[in-house]
Amino acid sequence: MPVASNDLLKTIPTCFATCSIGYDDSRHSLPAKLEAISSAGFSAIELSFPDLLSFARWYLNRDVPDTDYDALCVTGTKVAELCAQKGLQILMLQPFGKFEGWSKKSAERENAFKRARGWIRIMKAVGTDMLQVRTRSSDAEHLDACRIVSDLQESADILAPLTFDVWNIVCAFDRSNIGLCLDTFQTTGSEFVDPGSGSGFVEGSFLQEFQHSLDELARTVPEDKIYLLQVSDAYKLRIPLETDASGQKPRAQWSTTFRPVPFEGYLPVVDVTVAVLKTGFRGWFSMEVFDSGWDGKGKE
Repeated sequence: MPVASNDLLKTIPTCFATCSIGYDDSRHSLPAKLEAISSAGFSAIELSFPDLLSFARWYLNRDVPDTDYDALCVTGTKVAELCAQKGLQILMLQPFGKFEGWSKKSAERENAFKRARGWIRIMKAVGTDMLQVRTRSSDAEHLDACRIVSDLQESADILAPLTFDVWNIVCAFDRSNIGLCLDTFQTTGSEFVDPGSGSGFVEGSFLQEFQHSLDELARTVPEDKIYLLQVSDAYKLRIPLETDASGQKPRAQWSTTFRPVPFEGYLPVVDVTVAVLKTGFRGWFSMEVFDSGWDGKGKE
């Protein structure tokens, strides 16, 4: 049975992350990015907070701290205006990180929820109802799973009266307004391929096992719990990556540097996409790439 007819696939809306286009703020400002994304035929953007912050400093002609929510809301209103002029929807604000899992009554937890309320104000200003919450996966071994669930539930409850959606790369936490951001890069990068191995693949991993995982995704994940599919590829590196001098692990380096558009790398992007479509999902496909070339030295 076919996944979908060609006509149905043509109706899938497309999006592009602002953090995935341009390298130099002096040449590739947010308005320039919006122009390029619109001209390429995309319907929406993922608005990256660093892009918003950079534009705020130019637009207001002063330094703007990342906690100056008054200034960021003023700027957000302008960004919404620019997007409307280009026929672009602001699909979501991203990435909200270092949020969940802090100890109760800790300064970190208090600050996390203060930031969350500030970001909600920005969401109102730009006119989006989605917030990408990026889990503290690198700290996973140090976190209490119960606290993670509790914090994400609380964040969902904060947003629910405003009809906002919180979405995350993990399973829903018993709240109607938490869903999944699936990602061709993250899915294959965690289960099948490995930039730190000589072969480029997870040791002991076989394609048949990975396909079984995709089949399970297609069979068990409800289509309405998928809010977005982010699409990108990855370069197969000639020399395996190692943890760098700053402590950044191979997968983190790979994610932010060696992540091109589909079909320029070696990931089974189509296989992951087909599995997602088999759930019945026909929502947003978004391009999120970080491509500095196969050698990591940069490219125009």
